[in-house]
Amino acid sequence: MKPQLPRRELLKQLAAGAIGASVLGSGLLLSGAAAAAPATAGPLKGNIRHSVSRWTYGDLSIEELCLLVKSLGFTAIDLVGPEDWPMLKKHGVDSSMCNGAELNLVDGWSDPKFHPELIKRYLTHIDLVAEAGYKNLICFSGNARGMDRETALQNAVTGLKQILPHAEKRGVVLQMELFNSKVDHPDYLADGSAWAIELCKRLNSQNFKLLYDIYHMQIMEGDIIRTIKDNHQYFGHYHTAGVPGRHEIDDSQELNYVAIAKAIRDIGFTGYLAQEFVPTPKTKEGRVQSLAQAIRICDV
Repeated sequence: MKPQLPRRELLKQLAAGAIGASVLGSGLLLSGAAAAAPATAGPLKGNIRHSVSRWTYGDLSIEELCLLVKSLGFTAIDLVGPEDWPMLKKHGVDSSMCNGAELNLVDGWSDPKFHPELIKRYLTHIDLVAEAGYKNLICFSGNARGMDRETALQNAVTGLKQILPHAEKRGVVLQMELFNSKVDHPDYLADGSAWAIELCKRLNSQNFKLLYDIYHMQIMEGDIIRTIKDNHQYFGHYHTAGVPGRHEIDDSQELNYVAIAKAIRDIGFTGYLAQEFVPTPKTKEGRVQSLAQAIRICDV
C-alpha cells in the first residue's frame, strides 16, 4: 500500500489530471491527506471504454458521481434510470447501462406469469432509452422456483420475442445480466454462461446480448478469459469486482484484471467495462482512490 499524500502533493496531481479539480471543488475530497494516488497519472489509453455502477457509489449524489468520473478521465455510469438522465446529460456522461424497466431481480423473463407486466414496462422503457439517445437496457432471467432449465429457456424466448422487434426498431440492446446463485442470488436462472448463450442463440438477435459479470462468473465457473475469447459475440457488456468479497480489484483478490482487460481489448470489444466492486475505505477520499485505481488497472 502506498503512503498517503500530503495536501501539497495531492494538489500537484490534481493539476496533472490524476484527480480532477472539479471533484475537490464539489467537496468529494477533503482538506486532509488523500488516499494513495492512482498508479499512473495522465490521460487514459482509450482502448477500454470505462464505466462505474451507480449503486456502488450510492453515498454520492448523481451530480457528484458525474464530476468524479469525468475527473478520472471517463464519461459513463451504469445502472441509471430516467430520473437521473437529465443530470448525466448536463455533464456529458453516458448512461452506459439503463435500468428501471425490470420488476426486480427475482421476477424475470423465465416465468410467464410476469410476462404481461414486463412486456408493458419494457416496451415503454425501450422508447425512453431510444429517445434519450442511449443504447443498453438491462434485463433479468429471474429465479427458477422449481422450474426446469429447458422450460425456463422456452419461457424466456416466448416473452422476449414479444419485445425484441421493438428493440430492434429503436436500436436498443437488451442485456441480460449473469449472476452467481452460489453466494449472492440463490435460485437465479442465468447463473452460467452456457444457459444464457443458448438463450442468445434461440433469440438470434443482435439486440439481445449478455451482461457478463466477471465477479459472478468467477464464482460459478471460472475460466474467465477463455470464456470471453470463445463467446464474445454474445457478450455486450462487462462488470468487474474482486473475488472473494466483491471489493477492490487489486492484488487482494484472485482475479488478474489486467489480463482480463487485455483479453477484452484484444477481441475488439467496443462496449463498456463497468466497475461494480463495493469500495472498502470508510472515507470519501479513500473510495475515490479505489475507483481511480480500478480504472488504471483496467486501462490496458
